[in-house]
Amino acid sequence: MRVQRHHSRLSFRRRRRRSGCLPSVILLGVLVGVGALSWNWLQTRLTTALNASPIGTSTSERIAAAIQAFDRGDLTNSIALSRQVLSEQPDSPEAVMLLARALIYRSYSDYHRAFDRQSALDATSDAARRSPNNLNILAIHAFTLNAAGNPAGAAETAARVLERQPEHALARTALALAYGSAGSYEIALRESQRAVQTDGWTMDALRALAISYSDLGDYPSALATVERAIGINPQLTPLYFEKALYALQIGDVDAATQAYYQVLTVDPVNVKVRLRLCELSSMMRERDAALSYCQEVTQLAPSWTDGWYQLGREYFLQGNFLAAQNGFHRCSTLQVMQGVPASERRFECWYLQGQAAEILGDCDSLLATYNEYRAMTANVDVPQTWTYPPEGPPGCVTELN
Repeated sequence: MRVQRHHSRLSFRRRRRRSGCLPSVILLGVLVGVGALSWNWLQTRLTTALNASPIGTSTSERIAAAIQAFDRGDLTNSIALSRQVLSEQPDSPEAVMLLARALIYRSYSDYHRAFDRQSALDATSDAARRSPNNLNILAIHAFTLNAAGNPAGAAETAARVLERQPEHALARTALALAYGSAGSYEIALRESQRAVQTDGWTMDALRALAISYSDLGDYPSALATVERAIGINPQLTPLYFEKALYALQIGDVDAATQAYYQVLTVDPVNVKVRLRLCELSSMMRERDAALSYCQEVTQLAPSWTDGWYQLGREYFLQGNFLAAQNGFHRCSTLQVMQGVPASERRFECWYLQGQAAEILGDCDSLLATYNEYRAMTANVDVPQTWTYPPEGPPGCVTELN
C-alpha cells in the first residue's frame, strides 16, 4: 500500500489507547520544546546573519557557506547563497546542485512552498542545456524531475548517468525515487538499497530507502531508516514530517508527536506542522488542542483552504455546527476564488457545509450550497455524489432551481 504524502492518514492501528491527556513524556516534550522555541529561533537568525556571505567573498567560500546553511536547516539562506554564485558563474555545477537540492527540500517543509519544485526544475533544465555532458548536473536534474512529477524523465536521465558512472549515488537515488513514483516498488527498494551502499549523498539515499520501505508497507523499517537520515541532518524539517507519517502507520503516536514538536523547535512559525498536530489531536479526541492548532493555522495562513476545512471539521465533530458551516464556507469560497479546477476541489467543504446548514435548519444556505455544488459539477466527473430529490432536501420544501 502506498502512503499518500500530501496528508496524514488517520485510519491506522493505535499502539495503545489514550486517556484524555497526552502521556507524561509528551507533556515533558511540549514544555522542553516550547522553552526551546524562542532561543532556537533567535539562535537560527543570529547564525544566519553571522554566516551570510559578505559581498566580495570568493565563489568557493560562498559555496561552502551554502553547504553549511543547508546542514543547519537554513534552506532559504542556502538558496540565496547558491543564487549569488550562479548570478556570477551560471555554469557552476556545485551551485546548481546546492540550489536545486535546497529548493526541493524546502518545497516539502511548509504549505506554501510547492512552487520551489518548479524553480528547481527551471534551474536544472537550464544547466542541463548548458552542460549536457556533466554527470553531476544530469543527476541533480533527474532528482528534480522526479520531485516535479516527471518520474519517466527522471528515470531516463538517471539511467544516462549510471551508464557512464554506475556508482553515482545521486543518480542511483533519483532512479530509485522515480521507480517508486511510477509504482515499481520492488525495483525502487533494490535501487535505493544500492544507493545507500554507494559513497556520497547518504542522507538523500536513506530518505529514498525509507520511502521505498513505506511504499511496500514495511513501516517499521521506514521509520528506522528515516531516523538514520535524521541523524545525518537533524535540522531538516521534511524528514520529521516523514518520520511522523511512518510512525502513525504503526500506531506510534508518541514518536509522531515528538517528530512534530521537533519541527516546531527548528521552525517555530511552521504552519504545516500545526495542521498535522490539529489532525493528530482530533484523532486522539484532544478537542481543545485540536481546535487551538487549527485556529492557529487559519490565523497564520488565512488563504490556505486545508486549514479552513480542518477547522470546520473540528467544529463539526464538536457539535458547533454554525462555526463549522462558516469554516466550510470559507474553504469552498477560497477554492473558487483561487481558481482550483472543479475536479481537484475538496468536495467535503460543500457537502459538510450543507450538512451543517441542514442540522441548523438553515434552508436558504443549504439550497444555495447544494445548487452551487450542482452547477460546479454539472460538466465534471467527480467520485463523490450528493443528491436530493427534486422537491429539495427534507424539511426544505422549496423546489430546487
